[in-house]
Amino acid sequence: MTVLKGIAEIEMLCLNSRENFEDNKRFLRERMEQEQNPVVRKLLEKDLVFLDQIQVQMATAREFLILIRLKNEKEKEVFSYLSRIEKSLKEQGFTVKRAVNEDIKRLLAVYFEQNVTTERFEDFDGERWVILNE
Repeated sequence: MTVLKGIAEIEMLCLNSRENFEDNKRFLRERMEQEQNPVVRKLLEKDLVFLDQIQVQMATAREFLILIRLKNEKEKEVFSYLSRIEKSLKEQGFTVKRAVNEDIKRLLAVYFEQNVTTERFEDFDGERWVILNE
């Protein structure tokens, strides 16, 4: 763990994690609407309730992140510096993935709102309600 001590910019963050069951739940709802047999429909309903319970339980799982806060680095040196840190972390056995926009939106939603269920995050508040060419 000397890699964590050797890099002053490293911070650790622990967040609630989440699993996404929305596609499965949507499928079960559609199947329930199509199903003619009441016994099978009841089983599908129980499956849907079970997925809801699992999703709530998974909301208490934890996700640990290593953050690099860069304050005084020159812009052209940032990527090479991050690559060195990334290599060092991999050598120490960490799984390394640079966050993309969707990852950052998900992290912010969990951190600020404790939102562990949203499937897709908007770039702008209310974006899903905008109708183009109207």
